[in-house]
Formats: sequence, structure tokens, C-alpha cells
Amino acid sequence: MPDGGFAVVYSPRNVLDDPSFRILGPNEKPSRDANIAAFYNPKHEIHLVEKPRPKPGPGQVLIHVRATGICGSDVHFWKEGRIGDSMIVTDECGSGHESAGQVVEVGEGVTAWKAGDRVAIEAGVPCSKPSCNYCRVGRYNACPDVVFFSTPPFHGTLTRWHLHPAEWLHRLPDSVSFEEGALCEPLAVALAGIDRCGLRLGDPTLICGAGPIGLVSLLSARAAGAEPIVITDIIQSRLDFAKKLAPGVRTVLIERGSTPKESAEEIKVAAGGPLKFAIECTGVESSIHTAIYSMQFGGKVFIIGVGKDRQMFPFMQLSANEIDVSFQYRYANQYPKAVRLVAGGLINLKPLVTHRFRLEEAVEAFHVAADPVQGAIKVQIHD
Repeated sequence: MPDGGFAVVYSPRNVLDDPSFRILGPNEKPSRDANIAAFYNPKHEIHLVEKPRPKPGPGQVLIHVRATGICGSDVHFWKEGRIGDSMIVTDECGSGHESAGQVVEVGEGVTAWKAGDRVAIEAGVPCSKPSCNYCRVGRYNACPDVVFFSTPPFHGTLTRWHLHPAEWLHRLPDSVSFEEGALCEPLAVALAGIDRCGLRLGDPTLICGAGPIGLVSLLSARAAGAEPIVITDIIQSRLDFAKKLAPGVRTVLIERGSTPKESAEEIKVAAGGPLKFAIECTGVESSIHTAIYSMQFGGKVFIIGVGKDRQMFPFMQLSANEIDVSFQYRYANQYPKAVRLVAGGLINLKPLVTHRFRLEEAVEAFHVAADPVQGAIKVQIHD
């Protein structure tokens, strides 16, 4: 690895400056067996590109990506061009970070993998240097030199062939499909939340938002033994989906125009009293307020969702009731657990994939994922 670390190895310029890189026109068909990918740019365009097929160097593995899910952050980078002040789309940028695939070729020094191995791809690759305190203590999601594929400027894993460090791949048992392997990424987010909030057997728990992260949080909380579980959303069809996914869950439709206190009262009625934990998966200020007003004395609101830069919280409600508020940034040390839970049958991710597209149809897939009317839970792209 060069002195500059993974940021040099995976520099976007390696792709963008290659003479074979080109953007395909709206109706243009890619070349047969080309390394195609879905890219967005500062003009808020989404399109297919052809890019070079990489060759694995020392410590690297070339993967044929077989399944990739479209995350809300992918859509956000396309539509908004940024998340916060540090993640900004400034050039053509490849999408996708929820992926699984099959090893095609390994580079020098790689002994843990061989062609044909099935793997889940952990998209965040920290520097792993002993001089990095966060990597050294195992909180590598805070590494300042992380390469997180699909977060600008680094290109993502929604491509045919992807180059990845060997140590950041996770073996998939034969019983776990590529679809499920790709879903281990959002599952890792939920599992990190369950770990950090300290949820235990029998804890009454609220989950705000029945999107993909809310639903995998529901499955994770159920597997952890939370009871009762209440899940909220503003869309009834998503609550209906949650009920089918986990029949014992109690659902509350948040009516537009209702105040957080009013919604909280409905939640407490559904739960049979105040709740101990809230896992907030929307990042919406009113939803966070609702979660706070739903808590018992000494409760905890754990915020996974990404919201606007500045928000106001009901300070005295938090203070007078000793309610803790915590946050989460990505995840660390969760992938092996995610694979074990899926392989062992404790968490069933299969129903979450509602729409499937071929890699050549990735642009269409993005439009479906971005349109609430389409009713998608998780859109995946297969190759």
C-alpha cells in the first residue's frame, strides 16, 4: 500500500482520468462485458458509465459484484449533491455501498480468498494504521482517513467489477444469498444501534420510521428480545409491511399535522405505557421530539437517522426526565455478527427486497427507489 494509504489506492482520478472512462447517453447500450457502473454528478444527473476493469494489486481482491442495494444516502447524493459539510459531490461519483459478490482474482499476498469465494463487501475501509487511535481501539468508523465507497469523492460498489482490500471482505455461507449478503450492510447499521443503546431482553422499544433502516432495526430489536415494540411511520403501507415482517409489532400511523406530544400519547397507548428505548431512524425533528415525549424517566433516544444540520430539542423534557440522547455514525465490528444472524435464521432479510433490476437498468432502479409512490422498500441491482 502506498504511503498515502487507501485514499491513494482508490483515488477517483484512477478511473476518471483513464482513457476508457466514458458516460453513456440516455439510450446508449453498454458494450458487452464492459465494466459498467451508475454515477451521479453535481448537476444531479444519474447515468451509466463504462470504466476500466481493475487489476488486483498486493493485498487486493477483484470481485464480480452480484447484488447491490440502493440506499437512501445514494438517492440523497444524487438529488441533493451532499450530506452535511464534508460529503459533497464535486465530480462524477460512483454510487452504491450495500454489495455482495464473488471473488474473480486475487492479488499478491492474498491467501484468505480464492476465485469463486462468495463475500459480503464492507464498504468502509479505515486506514488501519497503529498510529490511528480510532482504528487501534476498534472504533474504526471514526477513522479520519477512511475510504467509504460511494461517499464522495470515492466511487461506489454499484459496478460489475470492484477492487477491494482482502481484509475488508466477509465470507458468505452457502445458505446466505447474494441478496442477503448485500443487506448485511444496512443490518450492520441497525446492529450497531442495538449494541450502543444497550437494549436488553424485555425492554419496551419504539422504532421511528418504517423504511429499510427502521425495518432492519425492527428485526434486530425483535431478535434481541425487545417487548413490546412500537413502530411509527407517516405511510400506512409501510406499517402494514412492518406488521407482516414482525407480526407482534404494534404500529402507529403519524398523522400529518399532529403535534409530537399528541403522537407520543398514541404511542404510549399502543405500548401500554412509556417506553425505555427509542431507535430513531428518520432524522426528522418532529419525529425525534415524538420519541423524546414517548420515553419513561431514564429512557434513551438513540438517533440513527440523518437529518438537517441544526435542530431544536425539548430541553426541559429531556432534563426533568433524565432522558439520554445518543447518536450513531455508520458502524464498526458488526459484519461478522450480521452474517451469523442471517445464516443462523435469527434475522430474515429476504422480504425486504421488493424490486430487482439488472445492472444495465440501474438508472431506472434509482428512479424507482426515489419515488415513494412506487412503494419500494429495498431496490436491488443484480448482475
